Amino acid sequence: MRGLALPLALLAISLPTAAHQASDAYLFVDQQADRSTLRWDIALRDLDVVLDLDTDGDRALTWGEVRAAWPRIDALALASLRVAGCDFRIDGHALEQRSDGAYAVLQLSAPCAIAAQAPLHYGLFATVDPTHRGILRHTRAGASPTVRLLTPERLPTLAAVPDRRADASAPPPAAPGPAGSSAAVASTVAEAPRTIHAPAATANPMPPPPVLPAFVGDGVHHILTGYDHLLFLLCLLLPAVLRREQGAWLPVAGWRQALLPVLRTVTLFTLAHSITLVLAALGWVRLAPAIVEPAIALTIALAALDNLRPGLQRWRGAFTFGFGLVHGFGFAGVLGELSLPPAQFGWALLQFNLGLELGQIMLVAAVVPLLFVLRRRALYVPGVMGAGSALALVMAAVWLVERSSDWRLLPT
Repeated sequence: MRGLALPLALLAISLPTAAHQASDAYLFVDQQADRSTLRWDIALRDLDVVLDLDTDGDRALTWGEVRAAWPRIDALALASLRVAGCDFRIDGHALEQRSDGAYAVLQLSAPCAIAAQAPLHYGLFATVDPTHRGILRHTRAGASPTVRLLTPERLPTLAAVPDRRADASAPPPAAPGPAGSSAAVASTVAEAPRTIHAPAATANPMPPPPVLPAFVGDGVHHILTGYDHLLFLLCLLLPAVLRREQGAWLPVAGWRQALLPVLRTVTLFTLAHSITLVLAALGWVRLAPAIVEPAIALTIALAALDNLRPGLQRWRGAFTFGFGLVHGFGFAGVLGELSLPPAQFGWALLQFNLGLELGQIMLVAAVVPLLFVLRRRALYVPGVMGAGSALALVMAAVWLVERSSDWRLLPT
């Protein structure tokens, strides 16, 4: 039974997720002298989980379903943002197709100035998805934009105050977002404003929510919540404490024999995904998620299959590098959406990649010593590597089917 612990752990981390996309929302604040405008992009797939937008359950979200849900989306968003002394009003809506799917776009404004590091309380999806993050880009006249990463916190309920709204039958206009944003997928709507009144600043305000240390923390978060990346790396690590001789798996003699394959595997995977991460984040090479996500699932299936029926052992390094190139495209979405100046973008990219590597090191440090201890057990090959690889193959097949027929937004 102890030999089955790792395969069961693999299954446990695989089951909670059906897709690779992280739960991110984008907030773009444009700060003027005495007025702030905010564009807030929230993934429709995340809103669907909370608000059940897909009312007919056909996994195809229509414009009619989104239009009917706007009041609920407004209420959720306005109850999930607090800036002391600022009364935000929703001025309009839009839909936008980003690299990882369709987003609802809320356009807000408030007659106040928001300082770059003002206490901002963010509670979107706090009760249902603690891994969600808001990525805030703050732009002020004459200054370079700053970026903050917001983790959700539970906020006290404040009632939104709706005005009468005109009945709308057409889709909303394209959102005039920051330079470099994706093309929008809708047209016009007329609607009255909707306002929420935040409390004025007090002598003892609530402490600001924790802000992750730049993009290092975001990179660690991305790799540790990217279950498909973790599963692929685990498939590569399972045979690292074994050697193949005359068609049989045998345990390595000592740490050195295990450490070298681990270092080679992690180095090749890191180098490969770093290359495509940079190329994709810069916009020099683009692959649609409809290609990347199924391809990532396929790399897991092939790595697991090679553990079960070894046939690529001589080419293991080559396919680790090649498959790492595919995974790099899966890491690139967040940075490419922020439209940062070149210097800030380069620094953010470096930090994000460092965070990815720290996350990988955490995984290797936790798993490899356990594999090394278990390698001589009779159940290691059939129970740990065999059963673990079989479970990974099953999960990869499930992901491949799901991602090849993914939930989508229909513009009609």
